[in-house]
Amino acid sequence: MNMPAPVSELAWRRVCAVGDIPVLGARTLEHPEHGAIALFRNADDEVFALLDRCPHKGGPLSAGIVHGRSVTCPLHNWRIRLEDGEAVEPDSGCARRFDARVDDGQVFVRL
Repeated sequence: MNMPAPVSELAWRRVCAVGDIPVLGARTLEHPEHGAIALFRNADDEVFALLDRCPHKGGPLSAGIVHGRSVTCPLHNWRIRLEDGEAVEPDSGCARRFDARVDDGQVFVRL
C-alpha cells in the first residue's frame, strides 16, 4: 500500500530558477487559492515571497523598489520588510509572507 507523502513535503513547490528573478526586482506567480505572489531577489541573492498586495491600499509590491531586505510600495512609498512582510514604522500592517528557499539554483516556495 502506498502511503501519501507528508504534507510538509508536498507544500514546497519549485517555481523558477533564481536567475529568473531580476536582482533588486521581483517576479510574480499566480496561485489559485492565494492570488498573486511576488518573489523578490535582493543584491545578496536572497529570495523572499510575499502576497503581492501592500497592506496599506493593496498596491502591487512586485512593482516596487527592492533595497536591502525591504521593498517600497510604488503607490504610497510604504516600506515592507521582505523577511516578515511587516510595514516599517511609522506605518503599520503586514503583507502575507510565504516561506521561500533556493536549492541548487532553483527557487522553492511553501504554499
